[in-house]
Amino acid sequence: MDRDYFNFVTKIKNKLGIDLQLYKETQMKRRLTSLRNKRGFTDFATYYRALDQDKVLLKEFVDRLTINVSEFYRNPKRWEVLQHSVLPALVNRRPFHIWSAACSTGEEPYSIAIMLSEYFSNAMYQILATDIDETALNKAKQAIYSEQALKDMPKNLINKYFTQQHHLYHVREEIKQQVNFQKHNLLADAYSKNLDLIICRNVLIYFTDEAKEKIYHHFSQALNTNGVLFVGSTEQIFNPEKYGLQLLDTFFYQKV
Repeated sequence: MDRDYFNFVTKIKNKLGIDLQLYKETQMKRRLTSLRNKRGFTDFATYYRALDQDKVLLKEFVDRLTINVSEFYRNPKRWEVLQHSVLPALVNRRPFHIWSAACSTGEEPYSIAIMLSEYFSNAMYQILATDIDETALNKAKQAIYSEQALKDMPKNLINKYFTQQHHLYHVREEIKQQVNFQKHNLLADAYSKNLDLIICRNVLIYFTDEAKEKIYHHFSQALNTNGVLFVGSTEQIFNPEKYGLQLLDTFFYQKV
């Protein structure tokens, strides 16, 4: 790691509590260099001084750290497994605790809320949704989405749980009220306990192997016995027993 970038990473950790060394360096440095150059800075030292004094630049920087690409029912076959094989064994727990980690703009926690409302209407549950990006969380709380974000959502559920206005889709209020959004840093903040289902998809691929191991250990400790971790299609855990987990189905891991 070159000295200019190393000093930048150190200062960002001190200022924001975000450790960029836990992200894959090649990807992160490329992304931040592009942003830095776009704003007319030729090195990270002068870029940091600008960030330290300009709240707009700082907000843009934090937004760039996160990957806000999500959809409702992303990878639909996996959501079918969740509905038919995973949830029936969990929803009898009262209350049933769910955490949508790194939830981005809210598509996944609202997806689970809709699934539970539609198919498990007698279940008692609490849904916590978290992300490090406050801009994404604010969008999630608004719960307004493009048609593209709903391309994998069954049409009957769209008609029932959304209202359409000017080519945009608004999540109905009864679903919005089921999700509690909070800011959370997976790499630094404390994890909740006694969880029955953790959904964390398509974010861990951006972390180093060491950071992923730390997160998987924390996830396992956060789950109740027989609780389930649902990961993304590029995030297969090759040694789940290392974390006290076992493969339940493709991309689903159960705490033993």
